[in-house]
Amino acid sequence: MAFLTLERVSKEFGTFTAVRDVDLTIEKGEFVSLLGPSGCGKTTTLQMIAGLLEPTHGRISLDGRDITREKPNRRGLGVVFQSYALFPHMTVAQNVAFGLEMRRVPQAERTERVREALSLVQLSSFADRYPRQLSGGQRQRVAIARALVIAPPVLLLDEPLSNLDAKLREEMQFELRRIQRKVGTTTIMVTHDQAEALSISDRVVVMENGKMTQVDAPYRLYEQPSNAFISSFVGKTNLLSGTWRGNGAQIGNVVLEASAPDIAPGAPITLSIRPEKILLRDAGSGRLDGRVLSRFFLGSQWLFTVETPVGTMTVSIPNQGNEPPTEGSPVSLDWSPANLRIMAGTATAA
Repeated sequence: MAFLTLERVSKEFGTFTAVRDVDLTIEKGEFVSLLGPSGCGKTTTLQMIAGLLEPTHGRISLDGRDITREKPNRRGLGVVFQSYALFPHMTVAQNVAFGLEMRRVPQAERTERVREALSLVQLSSFADRYPRQLSGGQRQRVAIARALVIAPPVLLLDEPLSNLDAKLREEMQFELRRIQRKVGTTTIMVTHDQAEALSISDRVVVMENGKMTQVDAPYRLYEQPSNAFISSFVGKTNLLSGTWRGNGAQIGNVVLEASAPDIAPGAPITLSIRPEKILLRDAGSGRLDGRVLSRFFLGSQWLFTVETPVGTMTVSIPNQGNEPPTEGSPVSLDWSPANLRIMAGTATAA
């Protein structure tokens, strides 16, 4: 039996439906991310799990217990907010101990659990400092320690890394995963950052307009998106609208070899191919000729826009140390047909 279950959970604010019929099961010890653009319903879903919002419809159960109408303090869940919400007048140790004091944990046990929590987040030497004396990453770790010290059955993270700069944010992604794996706490994280969700999650829930559109392991989500929105939102991709011809996708006057056994000939389709799946070859030696419109050097890779008969394509190639084709150069694009994803319907930008 699943550890945490959401059954047809919905939340309405007047005539507006923020979350619609969410069905989700999460296993004990799993790290699941709710991913989507602003306004998609991911934070509302997290708040319903936390008890901060009551569902309009549906049921939420934890380890077999119905918690749909329970108050937040009765659920015993750990929550880390985007702002960290640390008490500025308390030291690091006092902040971490706060939840234990509210639960009337004896002093000796409280001291030991705070010591263990600070050790877990590698802040043992910062126990007597105040939040204002800490960096953003250190404050974030204090917030995590405070949430974990009460030994919650589920840890809820609401955009926990969004206030950090890019380099620290990347470092803290892996630090967060290290802590979660060591403790084994079931964790649900809300994020709009697809790289963050893909890098540290066991499964990712993509939400769009209040609904779950795909729940999958990060690799499958990236390689096998179920629709054009996910294909473009989760990573970069080239989306081309066309018609399915049975053995390929017709884009304008060009037919590109592909496979789509469940789509009827003549149906409108969207073709998706990731920029890194495309090879840049000499003109005339690939599947599609074109001309380089622009190129950008990104250190580990080069990013190109290439004008082709089917439209402008984005191509990403690794930096091999030599200079690639310049702007205006004729080139040819090549790929494995297995890397083309064909989806029914017309593309909609994310």
